[in-house]
Amino acid sequence: MNVIWRTLFVMWRARRRARSEGRLAPTEISRIRVTTLPTDLDILRHMNNGRYLSLFDLGRWDLLVRTGMLDVMKRNNWYAVVSSETITFRKSLELWQRFDVESRLIGHDDKAIYLEHRAVVDGEVYARAIIRSRMLKRSGGTLSHEELFGAVGRPEGIPEIEPWVHDWADATSLPPTRAEAPSIWN
Repeated sequence: MNVIWRTLFVMWRARRRARSEGRLAPTEISRIRVTTLPTDLDILRHMNNGRYLSLFDLGRWDLLVRTGMLDVMKRNNWYAVVSSETITFRKSLELWQRFDVESRLIGHDDKAIYLEHRAVVDGEVYARAIIRSRMLKRSGGTLSHEELFGAVGRPEGIPEIEPWVHDWADATSLPPTRAEAPSIWN
């Protein structure tokens, strides 16, 4: 609930932008302007590291709405879940600092869709996150890429995923939900 009003505003604005500017192609970069609010800060008076991921969610909502993907997902009772994410920080965002959240689809493999989000100030990257997302059906089960691309078309020009992203996804994966995953510390 901590960013619900921002999320609703981003979705409303994204619908208006899609109508006035046209839809984004699936491989285009979505950009939204965000301001660091007092509720985004930690005790050190800069944006809390966890808040970046919450605000990057806003970029994902903008991308979903402006590409038309959210409408397709609603119509088919599909939804996306983040299965893993990694973030790297360069510089801190301070109170009232304005920045852009840039979001882009960077590829897919047989199980997941990969996105990149950036916090950008005056063209300079302050933080970057890679998100691995799975598409699921509300009726149960995982959505295959064949079903997904059958409904939305296969986007042209999707870049190849960099090898390190696959290595990261493999190295950080947990067992499937139906398998045991005991908490044993070495």
